[in-house]
Amino acid sequence: MIRTLLRTTKTSYIQLNQRNTIRFASTKHGKVLTTETMHPLVKSVEYAVRGALPIRAEALSQQLKKDPSKLNFDRVVFCNIGNPQQLNQKPITFFRQVASLCENPELLKTENRALVSKLYPADAIARAQVLLKNIGSVGAYSHSKGITHIRENVAKFIERRDGYAANPEDIFLTQGASEGVQKVIQLLTQNQQSGIMIPIPQYPLYSATLSLVDAAPVPYYLNESQAWGLGREELQKSVDEARKNGVDVRALVIINPGNPTGQCLSEENIKEIIRFCHEERIVLLADEVYQTNIYQPERRPFHSFKKVLKSMGPEYQEQELFSFHSTSKGMIGECGRRGGYFECVNIDPAIMEQLYKISSISLCPNVHGQIMVDLMTNPPVEGDESYPQYKAEVDAIFQSLGRRATKLAQCFNGLEGVTCNDAEGAMYLFPQITLPNKAIEAAKKDGMTPDSFYAMGMLEATGVCVIPGSGFGQEPGTFHFRSTFLPEENLFDKFCGSLEDFHKSFMNKYRD
Repeated sequence: MIRTLLRTTKTSYIQLNQRNTIRFASTKHGKVLTTETMHPLVKSVEYAVRGALPIRAEALSQQLKKDPSKLNFDRVVFCNIGNPQQLNQKPITFFRQVASLCENPELLKTENRALVSKLYPADAIARAQVLLKNIGSVGAYSHSKGITHIRENVAKFIERRDGYAANPEDIFLTQGASEGVQKVIQLLTQNQQSGIMIPIPQYPLYSATLSLVDAAPVPYYLNESQAWGLGREELQKSVDEARKNGVDVRALVIINPGNPTGQCLSEENIKEIIRFCHEERIVLLADEVYQTNIYQPERRPFHSFKKVLKSMGPEYQEQELFSFHSTSKGMIGECGRRGGYFECVNIDPAIMEQLYKISSISLCPNVHGQIMVDLMTNPPVEGDESYPQYKAEVDAIFQSLGRRATKLAQCFNGLEGVTCNDAEGAMYLFPQITLPNKAIEAAKKDGMTPDSFYAMGMLEATGVCVIPGSGFGQEPGTFHFRSTFLPEENLFDKFCGSLEDFHKSFMNKYRD
């Protein structure tokens, strides 16, 4: 056998033989894949809502099961993420009925109809039959863009919401909205100088995705003193500065209603943003997953970016827009089913082909999530057998969320050195806290940011897990934390009381 050894390093060789195989040999021992040899972009990614505090919260949750006597609380309250059913929000009955029938089609056989009709309303049975006729088996791959019938229903939903036509071929069903965001940002990133404008504070999905694709984040700041408002001047300042530094600014991310800030944009504000993008030749990414979480609908209703764009006349009809929606939020809260979609407006047909290509790599979005998207966009309507119960359940959740948002904002505003804007939408409050210098020094000594130090103290004392503002971005020199207002309403007085007790103790301990 003829062999040739090519020296590549002091310890490694490439061995060639007559079969043209290449074998790497090394005198080194240990793991091949380490944090030194892994992809550096993966290592650079940070995602605060699943970071150090939630990890510690999980450990405390396990400790409560094994030895609760060592802790001062009887449960861990996960306010770090908008996960309603984790905090015991009830699923919508009709949605679960249809989903269960699709999961077990044996129930729909003629011989089982008499029994099943006693357990399920007729409209749930009929919906499951229609879905299965268009799906086949929920265990089979679907079209890579999602089941055609469901995309058609999403298009009808968008038309009802906005008053403008929607094309099912412009809609991609996804594993939650996050997958759609990641795909679009991936397509927008040509090189390291490709810039994506993101709000500060922002949901860490965006900064994490930009790190992963090696794109340039272009931050713009929301105005806390104006209820987290957004003005043209700030956007212009941000894009001008980035371009001055050689960044090719390509897209603007808008989260409306806001996460973590809870603001809801006015129609005029949306028009101003669209004009800015049109003049600066910037693609719009509208994250609208909280569009039904609107708590001041008379004063600040939700307007979709597509609806406003279409209302602005022919001058703006080439403005590129991606809009995202999800089954995880609203009154549905089906986070674990991972259902979502995005609509492409005025997108180049060649780019649509590329989107289809990268969607087909993962074959299809999960079918259970697609079914939930169908139910979200095509729920029971007046006259349907299930409508009264559906409406009662949705209204009860919505009204309770509004009350909890108000109560928690009042709680935060009653704390020493804390200010908090009311939630116009979404599921979160983002209070600002003025920390004593002693607390800031203690945080520095522990190698933590001051807001992380405060949040960790809260977790250890109360079992309440929030996320520090540094995980979302904030104005330099300010400190915040994000909390959901999802804990059960009957426990809210106790929940707020424990926060008040902790804060008073913390401030007294570190008072200057």
